[in-house]
This record gives sequence, structure tokens and C-alpha cells, in this order.
Amino acid sequence: MNPIISISGLSKTYASGHQALKQINLDIKRGEIFGLLGPNGAGKTTLIGIICGLVRATGGRVAVDGHDIVSDYRVARSRIGLVPQEISINIFDRVKDTVGFSRGLFGKPRDPAVIERVLRDLSLWDKRNAKIQELSGGMKRRVLIAKALVHEPDILFLDEPTAGVDVELRREMWEMVRALRDRGVTIILTTHYIEEAEEMADRIGVINKGELIVVEEKRALMAKLGQTTVTIGLAQPISTIPEALADVPLTLNDDGLTLGYAIHGEGQDVGIANLVRRFDRAGLEIKSIDMHRSSLEDIFVDLIEDRP
Repeated sequence: MNPIISISGLSKTYASGHQALKQINLDIKRGEIFGLLGPNGAGKTTLIGIICGLVRATGGRVAVDGHDIVSDYRVARSRIGLVPQEISINIFDRVKDTVGFSRGLFGKPRDPAVIERVLRDLSLWDKRNAKIQELSGGMKRRVLIAKALVHEPDILFLDEPTAGVDVELRREMWEMVRALRDRGVTIILTTHYIEEAEEMADRIGVINKGELIVVEEKRALMAKLGQTTVTIGLAQPISTIPEALADVPLTLNDDGLTLGYAIHGEGQDVGIANLVRRFDRAGLEIKSIDMHRSSLEDIFVDLIEDRP
């Protein structure tokens, strides 16, 4: 299946000389949730801006559903819905009017049924006659999503969609995004909440200093770069690791009471039961065992810190 977004050799250098993007190559699959992660200033917003036609690239090419974003920009742009990070809406407009206006911007005919469906899907129908200024921050965020969806795009960009909303509303929005994906909408998500990407994304891309440093299926990424850390507390301190355990990659803390080791890769057998038996045979009494598996956040931090 052809990718719904194809990016090749994309670069962007601003007039100040700052190189925001460096030869980005990326294909985004139709119908997936793609999580784009990166620290502040990494190039996420510039990349989204170019794809959505808001920023002009210095070099390279982007095609949206087979349409070049420069030579065929009207069709390409009509395929995209963008939910920006900043809430910028006329606070004196009514909800249904501001959503309907966005549909008209793309040359779509009036269709009250579509507006009603979008508002109902986002739990905004009861607020359709309310002015924007009367809404909570979370409801305003939903209005932004409604504005992005009302022209029925195939692709939805969500730039920090849950910034500033509470945990309960965040989870409701996760469910809404999954429902959109199930209907065939391709989702590109940028977020500072790494657990959000871990919860929702099918694939992960990490961008840092304008370079796309990794693109991988989420599970494959965590299996490849994750690790399990085991920390063992002893009942009595020891000065050295016993010879009987020399083949186990253990490290001994300065307190003599704590041993640790790490197993790289997800899903590998940690072998705790066998290790406990070997400790017993070596005359070591275990007081506690703690295991920690890498989260996506751990992997993300390691990737960023490893880059010069």
C-alpha cells in the first residue's frame, strides 16, 4: 500500500541561518497513528508546518496522498486537518458557527449533518450554541479538533493535543483518536507526554536537532532498545561478589547491600527463580528484588542524550 504521506530529502534553513530540518526522509502509512517525538526546538513544528503548507521548505519534496504539496497544494491541503498547539479561536463565535466556517474554508458545501456528527463525536453537540468564551480549556481543545475534522480530511495532525487538560479528559481524547483511526483517518501526533505516545502510537519517530534519528514500530523499538533492570537487596553486606556468581553480570554498590544487573531487549527471560537459587547456594540471603522495564520515555531520553 502506498504511503499517505511521503517525505524525501526535506530540509529547511531559516533566514537567520538556523537549519531546522536536515534531509528528512519519511513515509507515513495510511491509517496508522504515528507519534513524532523530540525535545523543544528539534524541528517537529517546522516539519508539520511544511506538510500542512504553512512553512516553505528549502529543499526536498512532500506528497500527500500522491499530491505534491507545492504544485498541487489545494488538493494536498484539503486532505489534511491540523489541530495546533495554541488555542486561537474567536471567543465571541458560537461553537457550531466556528466549526461550520472551517468547513467553508475548504470549499465544502454546507452540510448540517456532517457538523452535527462531528460535534456529537466530540461531545460538543450540547454546547453547539455556546460561545467559545463560555467553554473550559478542554472543550476549546475539542472545538479545535472539530474545526480540523469538519472538512472530512484523511489525515489529522495533532500538535500537543492534550496540553493543559486533566487526566480524565486526556484519556477521553485518546479514545476519540483511536476511534478516528478505526474509521480510517491517519493520525500524526506530537506530544511532550511520552506515555501518550506509548499508549496510542503504532509507530514512533524521534527527531533531534533537525534530524530524524529513528523511525520504528513501537513494540519493535521497545524490544530493540529497552532493557530490564534488576536490583537485589541483601540481608547482610558483602565486600565482593562470590566466585559462584562470577558469570552473572552483577554490579555491587558501595554499601555492599545492593546488587544489580541489566538485560537488554524486551521479553527476555530474566531468570529470577534460578538466580534466587544460585544466591542461596552461594550463601547470600536476599532481602528484596526490584525489577524495572524500560518505558518509551526511558528509551527517548537515552536516544536524545546519546546524540552529540
